[in-house]
Amino acid sequence: MTATRHDLAEGFLASTDWRGAASRPLAGDASNRKYDRITADGMPSAVLMDAPPETGEDVRPFTAIARHLRGIGLSAPEIYAEDAAHGFLLIEDLGDDLFARVLDARPELETQLYQTAIDALIVAQQAKGPALAAYDAEAMAAAAIPLTDWYLPHSTGTATPDRLGREYDRLVRDMLGCLTADEAVLVQRDYHAENLLWLPERQGDARVGLLDFQDAMLGHPAYDLASLLKDARRDVAADVQRDMLEYYLTRTGADATRFAAAYAACSAQRNLRIMGVFARLCVRDGKPSYPDLMPRVWGNLMDDLLHPALADLRRFIEAHVPAPDADVVARIKAAAHG
Repeated sequence: MTATRHDLAEGFLASTDWRGAASRPLAGDASNRKYDRITADGMPSAVLMDAPPETGEDVRPFTAIARHLRGIGLSAPEIYAEDAAHGFLLIEDLGDDLFARVLDARPELETQLYQTAIDALIVAQQAKGPALAAYDAEAMAAAAIPLTDWYLPHSTGTATPDRLGREYDRLVRDMLGCLTADEAVLVQRDYHAENLLWLPERQGDARVGLLDFQDAMLGHPAYDLASLLKDARRDVAADVQRDMLEYYLTRTGADATRFAAAYAACSAQRNLRIMGVFARLCVRDGKPSYPDLMPRVWGNLMDDLLHPALADLRRFIEAHVPAPDADVVARIKAAAHG
């Protein structure tokens, strides 16, 4: 009889100091991974990551990036035990104080938390990073295709004409032409308020707990900053975005004009990708909550497209891509049941 994931997880835990521990589920993410909080007498609580290899998951990138980030003084989870062949990790439990939750309860901490997150981000960007694939213009353009493959057809009810798909791809590539390989740094690619934990008992940059960085690549420094400030899940006021962008520029000495163009391009690419991915998560994967986030993502995109360098792409989006109003969101959700 083939062992179930439960059996494999129990066998994995039995090989650790948490054998026989109690567990309870934690909130998951958009992947096929599942998480449980593990508690045992005399041991700190830990988190069991269950990442089935048969679904395409691989825990090895997570462990590699976690060890790198810890090695430069940042608060990624410590790896207590691992079984890469079966897709299990037992990792440090950094708690439940996600930035998003803390800021809901204590909005007066917004400047402090965002500045600390930017400080930690700069540490990650300035350290010599591991060898990773490039998140360059080619990779970023390919990642933006879900907009025309998933959002556009399911928002309009008709297939995207090949001509429009080709024009969109060309415009995205043109937009990303301002990004240069010599600026590449570690980009965690999901650096936002629901993946960052507030750890005020720690010191300095270590006060930011880091999660969900297993898809890290080498890309432009603006990308993770845009992920943080143009958050798909949390409204970040325009004045906060402006002040935090200025804080980043002051800390790094980056050229403001060049960085602004790269920031707009990285943010636009990210928001275009997210619109498509959220549609795919709903229609293909049966996760109907994601379209409800689309209006915020769209608002971020419209702000990005105000940059003069993105004018051609803005005209294309305005002409061919409908905004995610209530009817469009309902149509995408209905497609999940078709």
